[in-house]
Parts: sequence; structure tokens; C-alpha cells
Amino acid sequence: MPVMTAAALKVSRRDRAELERMARSTSLPHRCVVQASALLLAADGEPNAAIARECGTTPDTVRRWRAKYEAGGVEAVGSIAPGRGRKPEIAQEVIDAIVDDTLHTVPDDESTAWSTRTMADRHGVGKDTVARIWRARNLRPWRVETFKLSNDPAFEEKLVDVVGLYLNPPERAVVFSFDEKTQCQALDRTQPSLPMKPGRGRTMTHDCKRNGTTDLFAALNIGTGEFLHQTHKGSDVLAFFNWIDLHTPRNLEIHVVLDNLSAHKAPEVREWLAKPRQARWHLHFIPTSSSWLNLVEGWFAQLTNKRLRTGSFNSVAALTDAIGDWVSHWNDDPKPFIWTKTANDIIAKVKRGRVALTRQTKSATHH
Repeated sequence: MPVMTAAALKVSRRDRAELERMARSTSLPHRCVVQASALLLAADGEPNAAIARECGTTPDTVRRWRAKYEAGGVEAVGSIAPGRGRKPEIAQEVIDAIVDDTLHTVPDDESTAWSTRTMADRHGVGKDTVARIWRARNLRPWRVETFKLSNDPAFEEKLVDVVGLYLNPPERAVVFSFDEKTQCQALDRTQPSLPMKPGRGRTMTHDCKRNGTTDLFAALNIGTGEFLHQTHKGSDVLAFFNWIDLHTPRNLEIHVVLDNLSAHKAPEVREWLAKPRQARWHLHFIPTSSSWLNLVEGWFAQLTNKRLRTGSFNSVAALTDAIGDWVSHWNDDPKPFIWTKTANDIIAKVKRGRVALTRQTKSATHH
């Protein structure tokens, strides 16, 4: 008696390419991968029984997969009919309650944020369940990001001035981003560090010996990325301005972006700027609480992270030499910091932040 075999499954060239992609996938659900593999075998004319053995299922299941593909195409592969499939272990109302508590409440002991364990105890679920819910919704209650909205009444005016200087610097002029990094500490470790080796990073003691401080004055040339700097005791801003003036060709105007520190507006500084010889100097003050607008802050961060934070200095002179060497190597191949955001983009973002802050403040007041 002849054995009846199903005819080869008709699959278009486009569908075959998609089924082959699904069968190779390492990210799709297992059911999608298995069904795609089975349909490819069916398209090659393999009997249902042989496909079932290959895919670890039954011939009736293979027939259902074929029928589902013929009715719905590739989109039906791996789909689950309404009411079928594995039922969720956690009710949706519990998930909603966990999310709501995460966003709007704190633990009973008034800790500042929930942990997976405290939230799990509150709702009678496992900590791994809470972790999955948070991960799926990108909730990270343990993280805190800082922000500060400037209250400077001339915020927009100063912002437009400084950003315009970055994006369209004037011709026949040099533009500096200036600031001082005060109280740079010459820290030495109380014990020698252990060297790095496979499986262990470099070590350093948690305590240190303080060997004095120095002040770092730095001016970033936004056009070339080069730095002018001085390290010395005290806060003599005028001495550094004189030094910049000495090292800048007389045929160039000098524009300086700086913060609102009182030393930058001291009477002796104003008197010096009022002299006819300093007519080429133009100071551009950033808004208060807006240090992110001063490009030199990015360079200070690199200096701190790459040279100072984990360094050891047995004297102020050693610290000064280390800063000088690092700056010298930077200036051998300087990389300018490129500003890209327009003033309008920043103003729009700040306005959204103020609206959100006002809304949150009103909401908190009404509770």
C-alpha cells in the first residue's frame, strides 16, 4: 500500500529568505526558530513525519504549522492565538502597582529609593521579578542625576552671546575659554601601590598624605585646542590675563569666556581692562550656574581623570611639574573642543525643564 506524503509547501522567494533569517536567529523566541526550520523542510518536500522527528514534535503539529503559514504567511510563524500560550505568573495589577510605587513612593523607613528586595517584600513577589519589571521599563530607582536650572535674569542673553562666539568666532581674533581650578592638592599615598597584573587592576591606599595645594589657571584656545596655563599660589587673575596678553599677537582681538567669580570682576581687573592698551579685550560671562557652557571645564575633567585623581605627588613642585608635562604633551597634538548645540536648542530644552520642574513642584504641594 503506497505511503501518502504531503506535497511540498509553496513558499515564495521572499518568504524563504525571511524564514531562513528566522531559522538562524539567536534572539527570536525558540518557537519561531523551530517553526521556521520546519517550514523550510516542508518547502523542500520533506514528509511531515521526517520534519517532526527533526524538530522534536509530532506530525499533527507540523500540519498545523503548515496550515497557519498558508493562512497567514510569514507573519503567522511563531504567533500565539488569543487565550493560548503560557499564562503570566504575575497579575497585571501587581505589575502596575510595582511600577506606580517605584515612581511615586518611598519605603516605609523613608529610604530615598526602593531596592528590589524592599519592593518584593511590599508586594509579595520575588526580587528577581521586581528586577525584570524594572529592566523592561528602564526604571533605575537607585540612580540619581544632578541638574541645575540657571536663575540668571540675563540667561538667554548671555547664552546667545557665548554660543554665538563658539559657533561663529570673529575674524582676526582669538577666543579663549578661561577658568581656574583652585586648591589642586598634592596628594601622596601612605603606602606604595601594587602594580597591575592579569585579573587585578592597579591598587592604591584609601588614605593619603596632603603636601599642600596650588591654583591652576588655564585658557583653552577654542580654535586650535591649545592651552595656556599657570600654576601658583593665590588667585591672581590679573597676572594670568597679563600673561595671556603678552603671548597673544597684538594684531588679534582677545575674547574670553569666563564665569561670574568675583575675582573676575575685581576693581583692579576692571581698571586694567579700561586702559587703552587693553581695548582689544572682550569678556563674555556665562550665566550663573551654567559651568557646562564653559568649554575649559571639559579639559579640566580630562586632566583630573587622566593625571591627577590616581596620581601621587610628594610636593607641590611635583604636582606642578606633572601638570606642566601633561599640558605640554597635550599641546604637541591639541584637539579642539567643538561646540555643536545652537542657542535655540538649549533655550528650548531649558524651557521644557522649567515647565517640568514647575509641574512637579505643584504636584508635590497638592499632596
